[in-house]
Amino acid sequence: MEETNRQRKIAGVLQQDLVDVLQRAAQDGMKGVIISVSKVSVTADLGVAKVYLSVFPSGKRDEIIEGVKSNTPLIRHELAQRTRNQLRRMPELLFFGDDSLDYIEDIDKSLKGKDVDPIKNPDVLPRRQKR
Repeated sequence: MEETNRQRKIAGVLQQDLVDVLQRAAQDGMKGVIISVSKVSVTADLGVAKVYLSVFPSGKRDEIIEGVKSNTPLIRHELAQRTRNQLRRMPELLFFGDDSLDYIEDIDKSLKGKDVDPIKNPDVLPRRQKR
């Protein structure tokens, strides 16, 4: 099913405000970590928002995502305060790690010949899982 204009607008508003909230949190407690919100998708009933986060350095991704998940109520409250004039109800937030940068890096290394040749051995590149 295709995303409606309302879903796209709400996703855009949430993405902009989430970037501010998460970057402020990263500045306060995590030096040398960059968090970006790569995508936000909202369900048709506007009740759930799936948030995909990119974390650099990628070695800390799981730790950061778990920390964000544990602070979801605080993040949701902060977003509700920021969007109170735009949204009637704050959607439930589900956070996921975005591994597309790692996938691109693996392809780039393989094409430059720094890894095993993917043309001769296609099993080298991991298959991405659909969510």
